[in-house]
This record gives sequence, structure tokens and C-alpha cells, in this order.
Amino acid sequence: MTTMTQTSARFREFKMPDVGEGLTEAEILKWFVQPGDTVTDGQVVCEVETAKAAVELPIPFDGVVHELRFGEGTTVDVGQVIITVDVAPGTPEEAAPAPVQEPVEAPAPAAPASDEPKGRTPVLVGYGVAESSTKRRPRKGAAPEAAAVAAAVQAELNGHGAPAAAEPEAPVTRPLAKPPVRKLAKDLGVDLASVVPTGKDGIITREDVHAAAAPAEAAAPAPVPAAEPVTAAVDKAEATVSARETRIPIKGVRKAIAQAMVGSAFTAPHVTEFVTVDVTRTMKLVAELKEDKDMAGVRVNPLLIIAKALLVAIKRNPGVNAAWDEANQEIVQKHYVNLGIAAATPRGLIVPNIKDAHDKTLPQLAEALGELVATARDGKTSPAAMAGGTVTITNVGVFGVDTGTPILNPGESAILAVGAIKLQPWVHKGKVKPRQVTTLALSFDHRLVDGELGSKVLADVAAILEQPKRLITWA
Repeated sequence: MTTMTQTSARFREFKMPDVGEGLTEAEILKWFVQPGDTVTDGQVVCEVETAKAAVELPIPFDGVVHELRFGEGTTVDVGQVIITVDVAPGTPEEAAPAPVQEPVEAPAPAAPASDEPKGRTPVLVGYGVAESSTKRRPRKGAAPEAAAVAAAVQAELNGHGAPAAAEPEAPVTRPLAKPPVRKLAKDLGVDLASVVPTGKDGIITREDVHAAAAPAEAAAPAPVPAAEPVTAAVDKAEATVSARETRIPIKGVRKAIAQAMVGSAFTAPHVTEFVTVDVTRTMKLVAELKEDKDMAGVRVNPLLIIAKALLVAIKRNPGVNAAWDEANQEIVQKHYVNLGIAAATPRGLIVPNIKDAHDKTLPQLAEALGELVATARDGKTSPAAMAGGTVTITNVGVFGVDTGTPILNPGESAILAVGAIKLQPWVHKGKVKPRQVTTLALSFDHRLVDGELGSKVLADVAAILEQPKRLITWA
């Protein structure tokens, strides 16, 4: 998943690729190289965070790092050049063409802001990079004509071609900002002309707009000391801090979570049903499995038995494992189960899934669960691991919560919430005894799943957890 172009026989550019399922942007979390470092084909040069996961990007050629186009913490659109590499180090500097001069030399009104050589390497198939995204941005101080340089930068940011020759002064007086930032400024009533830019090449960022919109009283006392914590917050936590509030940019995983949850909540009519169940025998089974030699080396916990119980319930009630295709007006029945497990990570909630979980034995399912959780906690879950889920489990019990009303993962028909397992008084064989009890909640898409079907699935899960031997007879 790499994207590159060739600007000359000496310098080559590496562009931000689409690292997963049509994503349009990614944030650079960390650079592993600096200008002057030698890199080899396949070497990881940076880590980026998309709306789904953190991904390491390898460079597809050998050479010496010439320039890093963006700093850490910057959100970059897919198709933008993020690093240039000198693939012929030792060549005299004057022998290499000066790509930054290209936008300045274009005299015609319709000429593009960057004149790429005809023989450049094409973008890899599948990334869908727009033509405008291949235009290079001039480096600071490289061109003597400031008006032309500013015009080229603004033309790229706005996604249009080069500005007309009849209006060379307009981009100089207009503040540099991306369209989303301009809209934010308009919504907050901020005049961009009054905003002090902190972005590369004098570009106004979202943080700049939020800072300008903050109440004036927040910046009134001691301007010099007040500026230091604000700067530190932007650099380290990407938040704008004032005396009364902290503003954190919505991006990456958090942005994706918000969009997915809003889309799901207002698209699929949710119904949630609850059942409280005695899981004492399940807890005894977990203790026995921990001593079983066939389960050696894998993690055994109640979630494993709950996952297996849900898979058995789906087998008995296959209609719950489906998806609603609005475009084609079809119900898509799934003959496989990709079991999603909601995981809380430092970057937010993600839902990786176990592919073909219905075919796995109990030891295989335990191993897959362990790998899924470990990978999620390390922040290494790939976009592919989060795609294609059919049904999800969310274990809110680990936080001491009794239960909840979970929102469906987009594209899925059901999600099971598992509450905390607690010792409670329970009527068992006609007597009140202390028993291990939990509450389950099943949310489902009422377009696909009727109340009867949803109730059967939840009742089956509860019955298996109450009498785990049903795993043998029902599986």
C-alpha cells in the first residue's frame, strides 16, 4: 500500500497512501527517519493513524531522506507528498532539477501549478488520488516570487487548478486555509484575516481558529506565561486550553466512532432486550478449562464461553446474522460469522473481529480472542481486522457496569452487551443462595430481526451460560 512519483532522475516522492478502504486522510503520529538518513526499500519511515487504526508505512525505494513535508501530529490528505528521497546521493546539487520553480514558470492561465515530467511513475491502482493532489507544494524560501508561490499553495489547498493570470494578487491577500478550516471559522464567526497562522507555509489550522475564537478574557492576564501552556497543549495533546475549557480536535479514531455511531443510531431502528442469568456453572467451567491441558497456553475467561454461546445461538437462529442493503433493497443473509469484540484502547473504541469464528474450536477461539485483545491494546490493529464484522460482543462488565443499551456496529444486525458478574442472592433449587449472576443485553436491528427472533437468540445465550453442557448438545 504505497504511493510514489518520480520528480527527476535523482529525487523521488512518496505520497500518503490510502491505507484502508477508501480513507481520505491520515495523521502522522511519528517519524522514524530525519533528513540525511539513509533508507532502504521496505524500511518503515513513519507511523500514521487513520480513522480506523495506526499503520506503519514502508518506503518503496532506496536513498537518502531529502525532506519531510509534514511534522508529527499533522493530518495529511491521501495523495499528498509526505517525504522526498534522494535516490542518487553524491550527484552535484545543480545537476538536479529544481521542482519548486515549476509553479512559478507556468505563464498560461490554465497551466497546472506543477508541471510533472511525462514519464513519472503512475499512482498505484486502487488509491483513487485526484489529479489535483499530485501537485507539489513549494518549499519555504525556494521561490523569489512570493505572490506566485502563495497562489500555487492556495490553489492546491482548495483543490482547483492554478489561479487565473488576471488575478495574481488575490491569493496573496487571502489567508491560507483549507476549506474545512474556512467553514469552521465561518461557523465560529472568526475573521481569518485576524488569525495568526501556525501551520507550515503560513497555513491557518483548526487550532488557530479555535484559539482566535476563545473568550478574550482567557488571554487577558499575563500574555507571555499564558501562551506557554497553550502552545504545549497544541504540540503534545493537540488541544487548545483556556482558563475555562479545553478544546480537543475531533479526528482519527474518535471522529470515525462519532460518525459511525450517529449513522447507526439514526439509520437502524434499535431494540434492546435484557435477561439476568445465573452463570455459576459457567464460572466453574472456566475454572476447569484453565486446568485442562488442551487449553494450555491460551487465556480462558468468561468472555470465551459467552462468545461460544453466542455462536451456538446464531447457529440455531441464523436469521439474526444478516445485513440490510438499502441500495439494493435486500436483506443479506450471512452464512459465516465474523465475531466483533469491542475493545477500549488509548485511541478510542475499536471493534476488530475474528474471521469465520463459527468454524473455530474452543481452543482456537480462545487463541483468536487473546491475539485480538493483545493487538488492540498495542494499537496495532489493522483496518482489515475491523472490516466485515457480522455480530459484536461488548463486555461492559469489566468496568463494573451491570449492563447497557449498546449501539449496533454499522452494517451489523445485533450486538450483545455483557454486564459485570457479581455474587448475588438467587433462588436456586427452591432456596435463596449466593450465586454468580450477570445481566445480558441484546440490541438488534428491528428491520431485520423481529422481537421473537431476538428473544430466541438472547434466551439461547442465557440458557447456555446457565447450563454450559448445552454447548455439547447444541453446538
